[in-house]
Amino acid sequence: MSAPERIPPRSVTLTDAAAAELLAHGELTVRGRIREASNAALFCTVAYDGREASCIYKPVAGERPLWDFPDGTLAGREVAAYQVSEATGWGLVPPTVLREGPYGEGMCQLWIDVLAEAELLALTDGEEPEPGWKAIGLAEVGEGRTALLVHADDERLRRMAVLDAVINNADRKGGHLLPAADGRLYGIDHGVTFHVDDKLRTLLWGWAGEPLTPEAVDALQGLREGLGGALGERLAALITRGEIDATRARVDALLTSGLHPEPGGEWPAIPWPPV
Repeated sequence: MSAPERIPPRSVTLTDAAAAELLAHGELTVRGRIREASNAALFCTVAYDGREASCIYKPVAGERPLWDFPDGTLAGREVAAYQVSEATGWGLVPPTVLREGPYGEGMCQLWIDVLAEAELLALTDGEEPEPGWKAIGLAEVGEGRTALLVHADDERLRRMAVLDAVINNADRKGGHLLPAADGRLYGIDHGVTFHVDDKLRTLLWGWAGEPLTPEAVDALQGLREGLGGALGERLAALITRGEIDATRARVDALLTSGLHPEPGGEWPAIPWPPV
């Protein structure tokens, strides 16, 4: 028997059905644990039909209870975020499936190699962002000093901001943004999403109150249609009907206002730690 063909993770595109097939049906082998993760996150290889790739496996049994999300639901929310991302056509979330693994049912997501040189966040001493950057807010940098925290004025980040508003992402940290060597930008760690209450916490507030792009409006219109059809049916296996209805309401609100959302004031607007 020949050795499995090694597929570098970034070479399996989000539009390639083989990626999802590999994740869903391949044999998972645990190689180590990512200790920085708040829930159990296992680095694995997955092999199927002569192919192999790296992935992250998060078993439901390793999820820490949260006061505001039902126990055992984070893996399903991660997969739901991928389904919504795919429905926009933007491919912002790596291929993600729900499957059985060595430690029971869990989320399995393609590993993404990160382009270390990419700069999406920065601190500046000025009161206004430089051209090409958008202001997030002031940050304490020690010794009583503050600096302006900014993110890049990047169309990929702007798409991510729209996706986060739709899925009600409560934890969009800087470390959850993965610029890949192929030029794509991916978002990961979507376990705390789709809550029925407004819990949007993100670093991507730079476009708050600004008009949505025509591209975003088209994507939202497609989501509204999909939530009443095939997308809604797929999500029904992952999140509750009430959460699907709340997602549809957020899409409708974005289309009605035509604007990027602004912080609501009833919930911390920026996650901690931000990076």
